[in-house]
Amino acid sequence: MNPDPAAWQPTLAGKRGLIIGIANDKSIAYGCARAIRDVGGTLAVTYLNAKAEPHVRPLAEALSAEIIAPLDVEQGGQLEAVFEQIGQRWGTLDFVLHSIAFAPAADLHGRVVDCSAAGFARAMDVSCHSLIRTARLAEPLMRHGGAIATMSYYGAERVVPHYGVMGPVKAALEASVRYLAAELGPQGIRVHAVSPGPILTRAASGIGDFDELLDEAAQRAPTHQLVTIADVGRVVAMLFSDGAKALTGNVVYVDGGYHAMA
Repeated sequence: MNPDPAAWQPTLAGKRGLIIGIANDKSIAYGCARAIRDVGGTLAVTYLNAKAEPHVRPLAEALSAEIIAPLDVEQGGQLEAVFEQIGQRWGTLDFVLHSIAFAPAADLHGRVVDCSAAGFARAMDVSCHSLIRTARLAEPLMRHGGAIATMSYYGAERVVPHYGVMGPVKAALEASVRYLAAELGPQGIRVHAVSPGPILTRAASGIGDFDELLDEAAQRAPTHQLVTIADVGRVVAMLFSDGAKALTGNVVYVDGGYHAMA
């Protein structure tokens, strides 16, 4: 008997989760939010600040987000306020997507050896430590287990030209994922890093010669295609579903096989 490929589909019906990192409709976080909503997930969505709100709120409303709230992880108390609102509105939480990163331009565009202590600390705080803070706040709301995913990149394990200080920062992020997975696993909370291939987002546009990076990825990947935010979203939706309950602590590549090539 041949299995029906449509017999099992990931579902997030009845599950509620937080999406951090939507900036516009080109954001990886938006692609994930759409995929999650498509399979029944209920969303809380954050926007960075008042300047970002007009770009994010219409997207969140179109996704029927039940909570829409500001979140700048560099502003004391804002992350806590988001989780307090979730706790009051929902009482529980099933999944969190952490899709934010930042490095000061001078440190991002310069050599790692020249990176300032302040710039390195700020990049680590926004891009890595905010995940740890998020997991700590999510844990008491994930009383029945749950899943957390963050966004990494190939530059965490190989030197990517012009990726600069974000390489060491993403390496720390991936290591943090493994430790969080080990510590939260007994509570049924799974943690993953998702590592997409290069995608032209607003954040990626700050990387020097990014067009060349896109061309190289398309040429070297076994599929000879660039991935899309929708591709990443479908993988994240699967990781958040009960079908992925046996998976945790992974770096999940969504790059058409690019990472496997020498």
